[in-house]
Amino acid sequence: MSGVRFLLDTNYVIGLVKQQETVIKVVTDRAIETRSCAYSCVTRIELLGFPGITLSEIDGIERMLAQMQYAALTREIEDEAIVLRRNYRLKTPDAIIAATAKCLMLELLTLDQQLANRMQEIDVAPE
Repeated sequence: MSGVRFLLDTNYVIGLVKQQETVIKVVTDRAIETRSCAYSCVTRIELLGFPGITLSEIDGIERMLAQMQYAALTREIEDEAIVLRRNYRLKTPDAIIAATAKCLMLELLTLDQQLANRMQEIDVAPE
């Protein structure tokens, strides 16, 4: 994933699509370009599997995701998600997203403060 530095959590992608002020401020202040971002399979499922999603929303989300890298779920990420779920009591989707960020050495951008706090613990935990 050459040039990719960030993994975007589902809520962050929603913030980009909806032009949420807090997300736009971070992206602007840090000069983050969508091509330097990735998303996980969980994020895609959560975004496009939302009940009641409109065709217009699907189109907007797919256009946003097309500008980013897809971070596929690998056995390494699965194994790390298992460890993170067990050790940090994360929900399965959060464990997969956290494991994806950790295994690919990407900074996770999330609006979920609990997950952000967990990521700080995970990042400093001994291997």
